[in-house]
Amino acid sequence: MTELCPVCSHAVSPDDAVCPTCGFKLLGATQAFKPLSVEGDAVLACDVAPTRASLTVVRGPKVGMVYGLGSEPITVGRAPQCTIFLNDMTVSRMHATIEPEGPCYVIRDANSFNGVWVNNDSVEARTLRPGDFIQIGTFCLQYEEN
Repeated sequence: MTELCPVCSHAVSPDDAVCPTCGFKLLGATQAFKPLSVEGDAVLACDVAPTRASLTVVRGPKVGMVYGLGSEPITVGRAPQCTIFLNDMTVSRMHATIEPEGPCYVIRDANSFNGVWVNNDSVEARTLRPGDFIQIGTFCLQYEEN
């Protein structure tokens, strides 16, 4: 069965490890993970000014990366089209959404394989509060407001 590359939309076979056209690494199925324990001072300082709020990666392959949150909903996942692209096998292609609701932001699980964890609790949806730790696959992000 032939599939399409999520980046360039050219045909790839299930045996391909990378897209023969654009070289995108094809990762296959989502893998299971164990939740991380968040302890101590896991916060990293950043120089990037957030919009209304921000997510900072504090554990995982992109430590220190800061994502600003504004007035538009965002998507989080392994699909390159996601607003926050987390390229790891423990992250579902479309893992979660984060939407502004009034002055707050709400994170919602998008039927992901490993779920969304906020402060070590598995959640379907949760209003985010400053200092919350969000775990998506092997990534742990901290939510902060301006």
